[in-house]
Amino acid sequence: MTYPTQPKASHFINGAYVEDDAGAPIDVIYPATGEVIAKIHSATPAIIGQALDAARTAQVEWAKMTGTERGRILRRAADIMRERNHDLSVLETWDTGKPYQETSVADATSGADALEYFGGMAATLAGQHIQLGEDWVYTVREPLGVCVGIGAWNYPTQIACWKGAPALACGNSMVFKPSETTPLSALKVAEILVEAGLPAGVYNVVQGLGDVGAALVSDPRVDKVSLTGSVPTGRKVYASAAAGMKHVTMELGGKSPMVIFDDADLDNAVSGAILGNFYSSGQVCSNGTRVFVQKGIKEAFLARLTERLGKAVIGDPMDPNTSFGPMVSARQTEIVEGYVAKGVEEGARLVTGGKRLERKGFWLEPTVFADVTDDMTIAREEIFGPVMAVLDFEDEAEVMARANDTEFGLAAGVFTRDLARAHRVAAGFEAGTCYINTYNDAPVEAPFGGSKQSGVGRENSAAAIEHYSQLKSVYVRMGDLEAPF
Repeated sequence: MTYPTQPKASHFINGAYVEDDAGAPIDVIYPATGEVIAKIHSATPAIIGQALDAARTAQVEWAKMTGTERGRILRRAADIMRERNHDLSVLETWDTGKPYQETSVADATSGADALEYFGGMAATLAGQHIQLGEDWVYTVREPLGVCVGIGAWNYPTQIACWKGAPALACGNSMVFKPSETTPLSALKVAEILVEAGLPAGVYNVVQGLGDVGAALVSDPRVDKVSLTGSVPTGRKVYASAAAGMKHVTMELGGKSPMVIFDDADLDNAVSGAILGNFYSSGQVCSNGTRVFVQKGIKEAFLARLTERLGKAVIGDPMDPNTSFGPMVSARQTEIVEGYVAKGVEEGARLVTGGKRLERKGFWLEPTVFADVTDDMTIAREEIFGPVMAVLDFEDEAEVMARANDTEFGLAAGVFTRDLARAHRVAAGFEAGTCYINTYNDAPVEAPFGGSKQSGVGRENSAAAIEHYSQLKSVYVRMGDLEAPF
């Protein structure tokens, strides 16, 4: 079968597609069937150098444009992205295996939101005047220079825009490396940006494995690194960037708690647990995979959850009726199967799921464990798959201590009708992104990021501007200057 997914070339540099078949070949696999749907090449040192040189040259002129001019281009790209949402969503489904029902509302649309938001903000970026008697200081907000973005495989279009939009709004250029597992969508983002009027070289895409990312991060031409990935990868990238005193944003993993009190609306709580564990087949960094349920409603919660999971439509991801898709790769499927086996071995009660589906591709059933204890592996380690751990608790003080007893701090959620308790619990969570009676909403207007081992810096909102720009202070003396000699 011929697939409509083979890109024109592997890389997008200086406003055009570029190929270098000397790079190691990478198969692009459709997770729903396991079939190869495209082939690309990893970036050679020559390709990496070409991309960084293009970005360095283009950034100087891009930064000279006004914020209004830069913003107009980003907003035009957002409009194009929305017009092509169907085609981009289909490509995202080929790339990730996520159902079209999901990609059509959560991927390119989120990317377009970021381009529009930061496009609107670009003209507002300004410094400050500070009066000091007759003297004064003014500040100038300046771009950092060349930014490297390293993406994850779960939201390739969104991540390409979440990193690119604030970087470009501030006058930086970018070299973006998508995950080798999902390399297709970022090329379309670059294509659309250039079509919208972005000067050649301002946004570039290079493909490759970890060695390409490492080469980009350590290159002296790079001023900023933004990674979305796992904590172990984040530690390596952070250390490499620190060696060059580079600015960093790290959006890493988590083992986030979701606390459900016995006064919660049961169906809303079940909806939150489904969204926080099974959307994208559980492959979301902020997922609330430790679901603490107060003992009074535990069995009612499990019964309603099991009933609702029985309504999941598992099938062709391109069918708009399908609501649950495959894992992204054979390797990720094996990792998650290992965690399921570990859950059974350590004595958790398997309530539903746990099996691989008998079909082509990388399919696992939505899986729920109950009677999970804090020391079990499935309650300590990030699984990144459709596996929910349900833990019992008695009271608020107990559950807060247990919820925060983790090295991670990306997200946390609480379900309760008691609003005083809701805000108290949210204040007590040791996490960067918290939810009350909802889970995993990620509007571009709100900061997103983690604490503890889950990350450094924030994406989205005005907070992102601080991570893609720097302030220059200029002291102006109005009178004579004295010196001791």
